[in-house]
Amino acid sequence: MTDILIVEDNEELCGLLCDFLRAENYTVSTAGSAEKALILFEKYGARLVLLDINLPDTDGFAVCRKIRENNNTPIIILTARIDREDKLNGILLGADDYIEKPYDIDILIAKIKGIFRRRLSLDLLTDGDIVLNIADETATKNGTQLSLTAKEFELLRLLIENKGQTLSKDFIFNSIWGSDSESEQQTLTVHIKWLRQKIEDDPKSPVKLITVWGKGYRWED
Repeated sequence: MTDILIVEDNEELCGLLCDFLRAENYTVSTAGSAEKALILFEKYGARLVLLDINLPDTDGFAVCRKIRENNNTPIIILTARIDREDKLNGILLGADDYIEKPYDIDILIAKIKGIFRRRLSLDLLTDGDIVLNIADETATKNGTQLSLTAKEFELLRLLIENKGQTLSKDFIFNSIWGSDSESEQQTLTVHIKWLRQKIEDDPKSPVKLITVWGKGYRWED
């Protein structure tokens, strides 16, 4: 996933902005039109979008609206349009900030860093030496990435979010696989076994993912 998608039809300005952001070690992709922006976002994603309003094919508000239909990626609008109505429209459509051109590059970078810091704190779920990154569905233990399947990640997240509580097998199964799933509940037992093998120091004597006989499972607080 690209760190930052710049949607800007002014090639010179876009190039300068790319240089500054890459100097800060961000990966950057660019689009000079709304159509290309949406294609790139759909194909590669982005952790943040810098969005101009005046684009050759349609305005940036349409891009903001489309991204917000299914995604909460931070969006900063960068535009020469200073009308109060435009600013209000951008915020109502879900933009995280609205910055008027010409802007101070140091202030823009500071705002970007602030958004990434806040988003990182929201995207991380931590319990002891285990850290889950909710945004990209990865997990680490003692800094080493765990090789989890999508279902294993969902299972681990559900357990940690409810740590200290005994969750019934029915509740866990329905939360992860759905009540109308064609899978059998034995699938849960297998996934619990696999998950223990990846997160417990001694899977045969688990200390975090505990079986509560006759009830379900509990993540120890």
